[in-house]
Amino acid sequence: MRPLLAPALAALAIAGSAQAESPHAAPTVEVTISPELRQKAEQEYGVRDVERLVADLQQKTEREMQRSGVLAGGRIELTLVDATPNRPTFKQLGDTPGLSMSSFGVGGAEIEGKAVSIDGDVTPIRYRWYETDIRNASRTTTWSDAQYAINRFAVHLSLGKAYARR
Repeated sequence: MRPLLAPALAALAIAGSAQAESPHAAPTVEVTISPELRQKAEQEYGVRDVERLVADLQQKTEREMQRSGVLAGGRIELTLVDATPNRPTFKQLGDTPGLSMSSFGVGGAEIEGKAVSIDGDVTPIRYRWYETDIRNASRTTTWSDAQYAINRFAVHLSLGKAYARR
């Protein structure tokens, strides 16, 4: 059985590398953190929490762009400009005596960047969503609204709805 398995795996590897080099491959997604949010992460939220949001933004954007086929072979460069938690982060709880996980507020996120097509055309991207009703925040986790904003952004981008409006 092993001799049959090796050629099959080799064929899959070749097909996978050919697909990655194809102009129809999903766009590459690069995500950075704005200097302001990085400072908030270091001083207030905790770097680990914000880095998880960055990883989530990259993964969800890649997945949705792969599903839709939009911007095949292109590149997406994003910056997580701001994110606000619904509940205190681990660092905030440690830094502020008396703060409780029962505390809650509205949260959200702001994302900017650009989409670069395979032909080199650059399209600015801007997306911002923050919860406006405190009543929706009482049954949330630490980053619920920021996660919701990231999910909405990824879907809207894959549908062509998150491009910056002039």
